[in-house]
Amino acid sequence: MRNVLQNMPNYDKFPTVSVNVGGEQVWAGWEAVANALDQKLATINKAEMVLVIDCYHGVFFAEIRSELEKRFEDAVFIDTSDFMLPADSINALLQKDVTEDALFGYLTRCTMDCYFDKNKAVQFQERLRTEPAKLTIVYGIGAAYLCPTYDLLVYADMARWEIQKRFRNNQISNIGVDNQEQRTALQYKRAYFVDWRICDRWKKKLMKRWDYVLDTNTLGEPTLVTAEALDLALQKTANQPFRVVPFFDAGPWGGQWMKEKFDLDKSVVNYAWGFDCVPEENSLYVSINGTRVEIPSVNLVFAYPQQLLGNAVYGRFGDEFPIRFDFLDTMQGGNLSLQVHPLTEYIQEQFGMHYTQDESYYILDADEKAETVVYLGLKDGVDRNEMLNALNQAQNSGTFDAEKYVGVYPIKKHDHVLIPAGTIHCSGANSMVLEISATPYIFTFKLWDWGRMDLDGRPRPINIKHGQQVIQWDRTETWVKSEIINRVEVLKEEPGNKEERTGLHQNEFIETRRNWFTEKVEHHTNGGVNVLNLVQGSEAVVESPNGAFKPFVVHYAETFIVPAAVGAYSISPTSQSVNELCATVKAFVKCYAY
Repeated sequence: MRNVLQNMPNYDKFPTVSVNVGGEQVWAGWEAVANALDQKLATINKAEMVLVIDCYHGVFFAEIRSELEKRFEDAVFIDTSDFMLPADSINALLQKDVTEDALFGYLTRCTMDCYFDKNKAVQFQERLRTEPAKLTIVYGIGAAYLCPTYDLLVYADMARWEIQKRFRNNQISNIGVDNQEQRTALQYKRAYFVDWRICDRWKKKLMKRWDYVLDTNTLGEPTLVTAEALDLALQKTANQPFRVVPFFDAGPWGGQWMKEKFDLDKSVVNYAWGFDCVPEENSLYVSINGTRVEIPSVNLVFAYPQQLLGNAVYGRFGDEFPIRFDFLDTMQGGNLSLQVHPLTEYIQEQFGMHYTQDESYYILDADEKAETVVYLGLKDGVDRNEMLNALNQAQNSGTFDAEKYVGVYPIKKHDHVLIPAGTIHCSGANSMVLEISATPYIFTFKLWDWGRMDLDGRPRPINIKHGQQVIQWDRTETWVKSEIINRVEVLKEEPGNKEERTGLHQNEFIETRRNWFTEKVEHHTNGGVNVLNLVQGSEAVVESPNGAFKPFVVHYAETFIVPAAVGAYSISPTSQSVNELCATVKAFVKCYAY
């Protein structure tokens, strides 16, 4: 292993945005949460009141009810699931979007009403109007849909990574159905294409109306925060550099680099993926008056898209964060699957996504004592039908001569390999990849997986049927060498700073810049969001020229986001790295002037 593995880890696994607000606006623990709601209801002081607790998918509804029953013994509790359609009806309605495919569905256009029996909903609303109770607590998914008139609205939110862990532990089902024992991959697919899309659309409608947000990510340890305090925290975040909360996962090809460098759990067999900036999936920690609240980081995108993304990016992508940074660790591991990503028209037609999974591999580290390569594009003169036949036969024979058909190129630390959609590719073993790409992140058509099983003992799904539709057969060795390997252009060189353009390819909407520096480097968002990673140096500090935000320290390999609203900022070595050559890689969307 390289010396970098032997350094003391300083990677922050729990980055937090801190804000102080006036008064008591955050409560931790069920007793404090119930007490706060009780006091708020007392100020409303009506003879009959309705408390609505709307929930994101994955929340443990039974926990909410059992804990609040201790305080509100005389309340009438209404579970929204009692008013949903039968599971068979929901399955039939959503099947066109869930599909029979093992991995892929279609991004649903359905909304919250699709889960509910409309006659039952109308009857409940009429009963609530004519037979009110002193306190009615309506809770569950779509509670504010079922009960649109209320006195107090609480939104119980949930991070997607926690939902995935609950799937794996067979603790939850998809919405409106009882599939708790179904394979996690199928539950995830349904959530990704249907449940989470519906919940996100509904959440956006409620964000300006909710009174409180309830963090229930940790069983038995809820945190309640006022809408006002949370909004102040989001406003602050949208106007300063910040990091989302990373999470890590094992895989059949995973390595050991992140385990050592990021001080991760040594008992885990490996870590294949590190999700360091995927706002749809990551959480955001905000500390309000010293109490930490966990919310999905996508809430920031929904709440303040223009400040975060900038007008041009928002105009092009809407309230979606279009840039993804993540880690692929094959150090002492294996090759990734040989794969290809869909072209834009294919992903739109087949899956309903409006932009595709263009990407790149920035080689954060590579083992100098081993042969490190990337598989990229096709060999000159490859016969399409012969290769496809060989791939299909490999599913039975268990062997495929990848190097006969696919280009193999040596790579080293700080190389940048560009991978526009339609290009066959995979990273080889003994490298640490910082993947810089567009945000769609599950649309990988595996063509060959080296005969491996997944960690659950099942064969990993192969997608030759999809893949053969999008492979760009003209991307052979000549094209690869001239177009997508180390297309580095020096833009500026001055004492203490060299700026380079490293990509991405002209087919891709992201541009990347690398700065090598020993002195302060001036940056500007130029009206669009910047995403950066400190790819060399132990740490650096991000500062505002006019003190608009506090100095923000980042450490080696940490990804951080600089919102468009920040404008001018600088990055400098700290006293810990003053004698080091530091480097950042910055990504931004090409659609604004730079």
